[in-house]
Amino acid sequence: MSAILSSSPSPAAPVNPNQALWEKGDFTRIAASMRESGESLVNGFGITKGMKVLDLGCGDGTTAIPAARLGVEVLGVDIARNLVAAGNQRARELGLANCRFQEGDACDLRDLKDRSFDLSVSIFGAMFAPKPFDVAKAMVRVTRPGGRIVMGNWIPGDPTLVAQLLKISSSYSPPPPEGFISPMTWGVESHVIERFGAAGIPKDRISFVKDSYTFNYSGTPSEFVAAFRTYYGPTMNAFAAAEKNGRAADLQKELESLFESQNKHASKDTTSIPASFLRVSVAV
Repeated sequence: MSAILSSSPSPAAPVNPNQALWEKGDFTRIAASMRESGESLVNGFGITKGMKVLDLGCGDGTTAIPAARLGVEVLGVDIARNLVAAGNQRARELGLANCRFQEGDACDLRDLKDRSFDLSVSIFGAMFAPKPFDVAKAMVRVTRPGGRIVMGNWIPGDPTLVAQLLKISSSYSPPPPEGFISPMTWGVESHVIERFGAAGIPKDRISFVKDSYTFNYSGTPSEFVAAFRTYYGPTMNAFAAAEKNGRAADLQKELESLFESQNKHASKDTTSIPASFLRVSVAV
């Protein structure tokens, strides 16, 4: 995960490294493989009409769009401007006037009022923001008392796809900057309890379930690797670093082996890979 903060600011104006990472490539190409599991996950949130829902680190709407289809008001917030634009375009094309997307930083939701949402969700989104205690504080602040927070976070060291993809990518990347906190720490229960505890949430109002999320891609595992190499910021950065060291072929081989070994689809022309994650529920 050292690739997370490896982008360099331009001389003209400071660039938020996290924003630079997620505006790199085109994450919508990866998100397309996540739609089915996103919808399934949302259907288990207990969403009822009249609710106001925040999707933080929303991408182009993998969970925000299916939530809006349930008839609730949804605001998607993401740091990547290209993904915000893509989300708004998807909502327009689907005729979902109750779903909108705007740029924002999960570490500082200054544009959102206190106690604005009945449900605040972040599925593999806010975990990548660099200041986890600020993220927890912001999510608690904007969620109304009696409301809920739900996070989906990848688990460090897990043998399934995403944890291994990020572990391999990080091994080919330069060391992270001083003070860097790995996003994967959001997949450790004790860290989650500490962060929400600092935001005023007692331990007995935080619960955990190990869940599974499936990536479905219309192509071979090696073609899916190529999509990550071309469109997914952390993998793009890892390949850029590997190419400088003459190790790009090694990285390619490792990732292809990973994707092929984890593909559960009977046909070699289609890829279906489950990945374990920690589902966090917080009663505010």
